Amino acid sequence: MLRSVAMARSTPKTTKHVDASKRKSTPRKSTPRKSTPHESPAKLLVAMTGKASSAKAAEGDAPVFAYIASLPQPQRRIAELIDALAVKTLPNLQRAVKWGMAYYGVDGGWCFSSGAFVGHVKLMFIRGTELTPEPPVTPIGMGKSTRGIELTSEKELNKRQVASWMSQAATMPFVSAAKKRAAARSR
Repeated sequence: MLRSVAMARSTPKTTKHVDASKRKSTPRKSTPRKSTPHESPAKLLVAMTGKASSAKAAEGDAPVFAYIASLPQPQRRIAELIDALAVKTLPNLQRAVKWGMAYYGVDGGWCFSSGAFVGHVKLMFIRGTELTPEPPVTPIGMGKSTRGIELTSEKELNKRQVASWMSQAATMPFVSAAKKRAAARSR
């Protein structure tokens, strides 16, 4: 220890001495694995940072199915159950991938989203503060009225409660201001 202190003092000021035991290691970049045409590699984040995954934005069933298929277990199974419950609960269901998550809606508006993260899946209701009972989780970066739940296993999915929230959300889908203006102009 004395030797490293002496060396640090004798080192010119243009060079900074860092004790090897305190040096921060930089993670090595790994070579990305190649994906098949039906699969995109899913890199799950720990929490919301603006996008849940690198899944490309697209409307329709196929992009959502591809997103779900790309997830690791147990997130894939949880997302499959949420998707199946949405199909069972909501007639005329619309799907899309937006901001790296699966979005579900009706009547041209969005009701809720499902995004996979490290260790859990977030099911978020866009107008969650208007649901009864109000879902317990306030997600970061999703809007003031968004509420949801975080599921770490399929056993935590209370199908009856989630179906109730889905039905309630379908009565008040979120439609962007731009879509509202476009609809008003076309009338």
